[in-house]
Amino acid sequence: MATSPAKFIQQTRAEIGKITWPGRREVALTSVMVFLLAVVAATFFFFVDLIIRTGLTTLLQSF
Repeated sequence: MATSPAKFIQQTRAEIGKITWPGRREVALTSVMVFLLAVVAATFFFFVDLIIRTGLTTLLQSF
């Protein structure tokens, strides 16, 4: 069932009107959460890499 271009534009505008944009506080809070999660992930992977590197170095130096 095809929709006319005018009807499509009308429906699109109606859907855009339903969008609720986040407030300044919500954007700031989620930005801080993303930054903190990135720091936690980077720290975790740093220590995992350090442990693996130390283990492999020790293992390879024994030969």
